[in-house]
Amino acid sequence: MALTRRACLFPEFALRSRAVVAAALVFISVTAPLSARSGEPQPIDSSRIVSIGGAVTETIYALGLESRIVGVDTTSLYPPEALKRAPNVGYMRALSAEGILSLKPSWVIAIDGSGPPAALKLVSDAGVPLTMIHDDPSPDGVAAKIETIGKLLGAEEKAVTLANETRARFALVEHMRPQTAKPPRVLFILSLQNGRPMVGGLGTAADAIIRLAGGANAADAIEGFKPMTGEGLIAAAPDVILKMNNGNMVGNPDDIFSLPAFAATPAAAKRALIGMDGLYLLGFGPRSPDAVRELMAALYPDLTLPPLPTLADRQ
Repeated sequence: MALTRRACLFPEFALRSRAVVAAALVFISVTAPLSARSGEPQPIDSSRIVSIGGAVTETIYALGLESRIVGVDTTSLYPPEALKRAPNVGYMRALSAEGILSLKPSWVIAIDGSGPPAALKLVSDAGVPLTMIHDDPSPDGVAAKIETIGKLLGAEEKAVTLANETRARFALVEHMRPQTAKPPRVLFILSLQNGRPMVGGLGTAADAIIRLAGGANAADAIEGFKPMTGEGLIAAAPDVILKMNNGNMVGNPDDIFSLPAFAATPAAAKRALIGMDGLYLLGFGPRSPDAVRELMAALYPDLTLPPLPTLADRQ
């Protein structure tokens, strides 16, 4: 489907310009080889990419450039074939320079927060270009991420189209969001350790998606991912517990609501527990509008939400 035809699907976004792509480049840092003569950065070979971060890999696939990927990390869970067709270099925050370099990459593209820094420095010191992609959990942040990756990989037109579609789908789901004075209080639990939850406070992807879906973050008294005491949990009074389905770090309703602090919450009275795939929920990639809509439907089960238009195939 041509760009002009796709733009007609979302007319309110058809006028977004490539200036947004240029702005998106503010959010990346690149370590690239220099020309021996001029000292200017050389064009980077994108034929052998190690992709670090589920949203980075998902975006490269959505742009139809997956044949360039020679390695991924363990968070690259979508599409499912990503981990099957390329070697796994480990968890994004516990990377091994040796594992990455063994794949002879021409470029490493990694989401912010990847590391450890010493491992990435070894990769860069070995002469492999390294690009860090800014990870802003917001509709504009997702669009900037898509446009940045597309411009880096020479797929600017496809990326602008995909970013505009993604913006439009976020706007549609925003219009579905109920206007209520008392939204449900949602507590995202990353893990449970000895009955004590690690929760997502302000500034986290969990906080962002809860708010986009029309919920109130029950952990808004803290910032980042931090443990919450039993007293804090009772005071937070969540109406709903939100967790990741993959990883088995939280458990089922019986495991959670049998704990004394959880048993004293409004969520326990309704056994209100929502589980979603972790990358889908927190990755903030091209599928995030769908994740917001799905969470909204779970938070407001009495609402009838229209379906979102699907992303066009750009293979």
